[in-house]
Amino acid sequence: MRWGGALRASLLLPFHALHRAWAAGGEVRTKDALGYQGLWSLSYEQELTTPLHITASRGYTDCLQLLLLRGAAVNFAPGGKTALHEACVAASADCVRLLLSFGADPEAVSEDGYKPLHLCKSPDSIKCVQQLLKHGAHVNSQTEEEEDTALHVAARHGLTDHVQLLLQHGAELEARNEEGQTPLNAACAQPHSPQDTERYYRVCQLLVESGASVNAADRDHQHPLHLACKNANAQIVELLLAQGANVNIMNYSGNTALHNILQAAAYKLEHHPELVVRTLLNYGAIRIWPGSLLKVLRYCNACPRAIEALMNCYDHVRVSEEWLSAVPAEVVQKYPRFYQSLFSLEQRPRSLQHLARCALRAFLEGRLLPVLSQLHLPSALHRFLLLSFEDVLY
Repeated sequence: MRWGGALRASLLLPFHALHRAWAAGGEVRTKDALGYQGLWSLSYEQELTTPLHITASRGYTDCLQLLLLRGAAVNFAPGGKTALHEACVAASADCVRLLLSFGADPEAVSEDGYKPLHLCKSPDSIKCVQQLLKHGAHVNSQTEEEEDTALHVAARHGLTDHVQLLLQHGAELEARNEEGQTPLNAACAQPHSPQDTERYYRVCQLLVESGASVNAADRDHQHPLHLACKNANAQIVELLLAQGANVNIMNYSGNTALHNILQAAAYKLEHHPELVVRTLLNYGAIRIWPGSLLKVLRYCNACPRAIEALMNCYDHVRVSEEWLSAVPAEVVQKYPRFYQSLFSLEQRPRSLQHLARCALRAFLEGRLLPVLSQLHLPSALHRFLLLSFEDVLY
C-alpha cells in the first residue's frame, strides 16, 4: 500500500467491511462500514484506490452517496481513473448520475487517455451516455492514443442505441482515428460472431443512412467493403453495394473485396461466405483469373457454394486432374454431388441453360441488378440469373 499527500486529500472512511464484502461479491451495507478507518489497494499493480472508486465500480449507490455527502473528492484519480470512469466501465447509470450531480468532470482524462464517454462499451451503458451528454460531455472528443471518438467506440462494439444517441447529439460521421478509420470503417472491421451479424448490420445501416461515406478509405486503403468482406457479413456487404460502394476498388495490397472474402472463407464458414461471394459477383465484381481457380479451390474447398458461385460465372473452365488432388477426400465425401459434378467438367461442356445465363450476364455486365429489377421475369429464372445455389454444376 502506498500512502502520500493524495491520501490526505481523500476521504478517510471506515471501509474494512466494504473491502471484505466487495471481495466476496456480496451486498454492502453502509452501517457495516462505520467505525473503521483506512484505505486499501485493489492490487499490487494499481497504485491506489479509494472507497469512492470501489463503490462506483460495484454500483453501490447508497455507499457512494454517503461518501459524497461526507466530502469525498469526486474527481480524485489516484490510480489514473476517477470514480466516474469506474462507474462507466461498470455501466452503473445510477452511480454516474450521482457522481455528475456532485460535480464529477465528464471530460476527465484517465492515464490511458480515455474520457468517461469512451468507456461506455456495453449495451447496458446507454443510460450512462445519456447522463454524460446531459452534463456536458463533448460528443466528438477523441482518445489520446487511438484518437477514437465515442462514435468509433460504439460502432466497433455494435451498439445500435449508442450510435443513434450519439448521432442525435452531433457525432461526426467522418471523424478519423489514428488508423484513418471512420466509425463506419470501425464497425465493418470488427470481427463478430454470427449471432451478432444483425446487430452490426443495424449499426452500419444507421451510419450509412445518416450520410457516412461508403467509400472512405483508411491508411491501408481499406474501404468499408473490404473490411466487411474480411468478416463475411453479407448483410453489410449488400448494404454498402446498394449505397454505391465500389465493388472493384483495390486496397493497398492490391486486393479487391472478392479477394478478401475468398481469403477469409475457410475461416468464416459459420458466416456463410458464399452469400458474400454471390453478392459481389452480382454487383459486377471482376471475376477471378481462370488460372487462379485451382488456388481458390485449394483454399475454399470447405465452402463448395463459394466455388459454385465462381464457377457459374464462366462459360468454360479447364478442369484437370490437379483439381481432384486439390480437394481433400473427406471434403469430397461430405459434398459428393457437388464435387462429382465439378470434376466431371473435365470431360463434358456446361449445359445450354448455363451458357445462356453466362451470355446474358456478360451482356448486362455492370447493369445486371438494375435491369433485372425492371423485368417481370418468373422468380425461378430471376434466381437462376442471380446465381442461386443448387449444390451441383450443370
